[in-house]
Amino acid sequence: MDATHDDVGARPIDRWFASYSADHRNDTNQIIHVFAVPMILWSVIALLWCIPVAEGGLFRPGIWAAMAMFAAWLFYFRASRALGLGMAVVFLAMAMLTQALHARIGAGQLLWLAIGVFVVAWIAQFVGHSRLYEGKKPSFLTDLRYLLIGPAWVLAKGYRRLGLRW
Repeated sequence: MDATHDDVGARPIDRWFASYSADHRNDTNQIIHVFAVPMILWSVIALLWCIPVAEGGLFRPGIWAAMAMFAAWLFYFRASRALGLGMAVVFLAMAMLTQALHARIGAGQLLWLAIGVFVVAWIAQFVGHSRLYEGKKPSFLTDLRYLLIGPAWVLAKGYRRLGLRW
């Protein structure tokens, strides 16, 4: 993240978003991100859900996904309570969807579905960043923390559309 003198006093999340937004100015790329970022987030949750566990006690399908979601949620909540609350809702919805799919189609089919969604969504992301649209490399190639910023950035865009402050 590049800090500049004009962002003195801004919250760290505001600086992250400003830097992320600088790499996402093209309208088509932004639309792609609004769809692809949540798809990637869900697919990572589903992939973690499929990690086998020796069931018993706390260990059941989804425990690895739950731990990753909790760790990410802590990051979001520390950055902004409003974003943290919104991401908690997003994580809960994605966990419920994943649990339902796991129960209905099983771990094997869920794994293949998650892999397919992951691949398609990342292809869309790279198309959005291609010379055809954005013409800039994805932010995470400069700092892996942008993989966490992307979902919050999409949520913040939704908050703005609803007239909410994050």
